[in-house]
Amino acid sequence: QVQLVESGGGLVQAGGSLKLSCEASGSTFSTSILHWYRQAPGKQREFVALVSSGGGVNYADAVKGRFIISRDNTKNTVYLQMNNLKPEDTAVYLCYLVEMQTGKRYWGQGTQVIVSS
Repeated sequence: QVQLVESGGGLVQAGGSLKLSCEASGSTFSTSILHWYRQAPGKQREFVALVSSGGGVNYADAVKGRFIISRDNTKNTVYLQMNNLKPEDTAVYLCYLVEMQTGKRYWGQGTQVIVSS
């Protein structure tokens, strides 16, 4: 069973930075596609960024140029560096893993990010 544990959330002022981490256990991490999603109160969950097993990345338009996703296969960890944060970035950020070998998908519990104006 795959477990994903996010960390790094918190309260930050607008314009500040945070770095989120998501550590995975029990999966074929290096061949998985790793994603970050977020869900704000009263809103649908939305895609933020992904990094493929080969290192290719993709971002939602709302975070392009501000957020950077990366992965460290030696630590089974995916990161999200968030810069120039805005109040509209306030949400619970969730890690999402897709195992390419099995097609199985897993969500983490999420970490809260609050950006004050």
